Amino acid sequence: MAIWYGGDYNPEQWPEDVWAEDVRLMRQAGVTMATVGVFSWARIQPAEGRYDYGWLDRIIDRLHEGGIAVDLATGTASPPPWAAQKYPRMLTETREGATRWPGGRQHYAATSPDYRRLAAELTRATVERYRDHPAVVLWHLNNELGCHAALDYSDQAADAFRVWLSARYADDIDALNDAWGTWFWSQRYTSFEQILPPRLAPASVNPGGLLDFRRFSSDALLDLARMEKAIIREAGATQPITTNFMGAFPHADYRAWAAELDVISDDNYFDPRDPESFRGAAFSRDLMRSLKPGTPWLLMEQAPNAVNWRPNNAPKAPGQMAALSMQAVGRGADGVLFFQWRQAAAGSEKFHSAMLPHAGTGTRTFREIEKLGAELAELGDLPAPGGEARVAVIFDWENWWAIDQPDHPARFDYAAEVQGWHAAFHRRNIQVDLVGPQGPFDSYDLVVAPSLYLIRDAGPLRAYAESGRTFLATAFTDAVDEYDRLLPGGFTTRLGGALGVAVLEYEGIDEVTWGDQRGSTLREVLRVDDAEVLATFADGEAAFTRRGGAHYLAVLADDAGKAAVVATLAGHAGVEPVRAGLPDRVEACARGDMVTLINHNATAVEVDGGTLPGYGYKITKR
Repeated sequence: MAIWYGGDYNPEQWPEDVWAEDVRLMRQAGVTMATVGVFSWARIQPAEGRYDYGWLDRIIDRLHEGGIAVDLATGTASPPPWAAQKYPRMLTETREGATRWPGGRQHYAATSPDYRRLAAELTRATVERYRDHPAVVLWHLNNELGCHAALDYSDQAADAFRVWLSARYADDIDALNDAWGTWFWSQRYTSFEQILPPRLAPASVNPGGLLDFRRFSSDALLDLARMEKAIIREAGATQPITTNFMGAFPHADYRAWAAELDVISDDNYFDPRDPESFRGAAFSRDLMRSLKPGTPWLLMEQAPNAVNWRPNNAPKAPGQMAALSMQAVGRGADGVLFFQWRQAAAGSEKFHSAMLPHAGTGTRTFREIEKLGAELAELGDLPAPGGEARVAVIFDWENWWAIDQPDHPARFDYAAEVQGWHAAFHRRNIQVDLVGPQGPFDSYDLVVAPSLYLIRDAGPLRAYAESGRTFLATAFTDAVDEYDRLLPGGFTTRLGGALGVAVLEYEGIDEVTWGDQRGSTLREVLRVDDAEVLATFADGEAAFTRRGGAHYLAVLADDAGKAAVVATLAGHAGVEPVRAGLPDRVEACARGDMVTLINHNATAVEVDGGTLPGYGYKITKR
């Protein structure tokens, strides 16, 4: 199919005499889709039991007449003031016990029966009204679920947490005690009713409880999405369903969520002031593509120019918006959309850029929006993504939650560590999928497991490591089970045999040399049982080893060290870049037989015998 192009449209913020101009300018800009209704609850439902859809009927009809499709939101993302006033228990609380009051957005508790009932009623009324409208081509569940209040410590969250735990542990409190190791510090429970969320405490709280609370919190948000999805389907609506993810968002296990959605969507706001942020954007694109292999995804939100919520908001350079948009297309997106269409005149985001700025069509922003719309329209149908990558990097939310706790040998940022390995491949233009620790791995020649501290089932990884294909695990891998418990026999008890090493001790460090490279934060003392030592620390201890195709790195490497290891691994696996020999900061990404070349430099470079301007791109074939 052709690329969807457009963005969030909030007509309720404007008088109706502006709407005709909006549709006219959307057509001029090449817009083909508008996301409507995301924050419309207060306009649709001014009081409980009373609905006003007349205005929404008119704008959806007007968009349809203009040839613009609608991604219709359920409208449940921000309850109106009357709801919180009437049902104050729908509000969330911090771990310190402070209430998050209305006045912003997303002040609802995912576990609140009051909120869930009201959200269900609104969703049902909206879907029953518009399920057969020809403009509606996509349903949009809620919005950025968990963005501002993912972790709720209120009494209603405590009630729901206990129910969740009772189901997880088959109503057996002794099973929970064993999983959490509650003989430590006299934490033994005799009833599920004694358990609280990990609120503010005088000392570190139980790690198993923290981990389960993170799982519960992700599941509570997912359950909201499932509720709205079920209502949509029960009402007879057949359009695809999506909700907008937020890249590597720490509070929701998007891999578990992906199966519930027909289309993956992502919101991405890279920082133009960071010259390397395009690599982080590529990580998010690859993650979205990997969550639902073989299915195109949507870039649901990005900024046309500057945002408003950083301390200092740099603009995008001329051409940079199109370059990042085409990066998404090249990595599997079938939609390029923005927040938002018309720049808001009031509210917290009035200085957030929009496709149609305050100053109107005579701006660089609008000229670039028009240009990109025309270029996307010329692309026509694109190949479905999937199968391009021969390299997999493992990224796992449960492992992230387990590492993101105090009381470890050293603290480090797991997501940044994974992204660092992805960036090392990206610099070589080697395409990567981001996969879970259970695989499947059959289609990959090279698998990297950065700091996979928590492993539920090591079988798939062990089988791959023993297969002779190229595998790498890095420091802080294979330490605990799914409950964050150490296993009998010490560390690396499940993968050590395949790797030919055993980790004996962890050492928190500032910096260390290994071979001719550097590392920081954490190193390990290894016992080498059946492996070749490829590099040592300055004290002669093994740092980098290989057994067959299985490699182990006993330190957190810096960027240069990651680059050196990736060069070794790629050579061992015979993995080739999408396009070799490109200038620095020129990206090549594959989608089927289509290759997108993007110059992320501000100045022109020579590529394929021609000139690629600053922030320019071109599409070619493999």
